Amino acid sequence: MAAPKRLAVDPIAEAKRQWIAHGWEPAAAGMTAVTSIIRAQQLLFARIDATLKPFGLSFARYEMLRLLGFTREGRMPMASAIARLQVHPTSVTNTVDRLTRDGLLSREPHPDDGRAAMLVLTGSGRELVERATAALNTEVFESPGLSEADTTELVRIIARFRKDSGDFTEPRPQPEPL
Repeated sequence: MAAPKRLAVDPIAEAKRQWIAHGWEPAAAGMTAVTSIIRAQQLLFARIDATLKPFGLSFARYEMLRLLGFTREGRMPMASAIARLQVHPTSVTNTVDRLTRDGLLSREPHPDDGRAAMLVLTGSGRELVERATAALNTEVFESPGLSEADTTELVRIIARFRKDSGDFTEPRPQPEPL
């Protein structure tokens, strides 16, 4: 993948300058933070997409396969997948339809709920997600573009933001086993 052409000026810094010049100084830092996060996401997705392309996977398809691959038996109710992936049910259904069409997972009736479906990872789905995970680890996750200390600090800051935004709650302590 060719590196993008570097701009002579940071457009986000220029946007901040314009925000201040237009009298929006109280919003300038927040605008800069939000647009910086969005641009960083774009840069990371470009790396992820380039890494997953040889496997014929989008990140959404990869996430679904990886989620199922983490389960003991490679299966989970569709409703649980929707909740854990935190995306709209229609998006999950479309992803599942494509993965099913490609033979990477299957749908089975839920054993206890006739209205629900179980998603089941196939052998070829498991093999593909393991290879794709190895590539993502090597090409993206082991070297995200930040030092280890910066990576740890960034995750800490974003986790605090997510928690404060209601994305999750602190896990409750587990009772000691009897």
